[in-house]
Amino acid sequence: MKLWQLLGLVVVVLFAAATPALAQPPGSTATGYSGAGAGLGIGLGAGLVIIGAGIGFGRIGSAALESMARQPEKAGDISTAMLIIGALLEGATFFALIVCLLVAVNAGGWVHF
Repeated sequence: MKLWQLLGLVVVVLFAAATPALAQPPGSTATGYSGAGAGLGIGLGAGLVIIGAGIGFGRIGSAALESMARQPEKAGDISTAMLIIGALLEGATFFALIVCLLVAVNAGGWVHF
């Protein structure tokens, strides 16, 4: 329970800190992110994507191994389902990382390939 409270507090603080950082002066037509705030946001986004993927892969693997231990005769079906779910998770992870890289490129060109 304490972990959820701490996580909720971190999310609230991040949202509160992002509001003044993303504010624009009146009459401004700037639409992109720039400066250190963009790098911090992109880095946090990419980090959260990787952490989420790691947690997802860990849960898939542990649940599959537990179910294989309970029913060894279904191990083939379970491993097939595990691979399909893992591939879908990997695709979603790559999509999120590509979005982070595209935002980085549009943030002012500080990412050089």
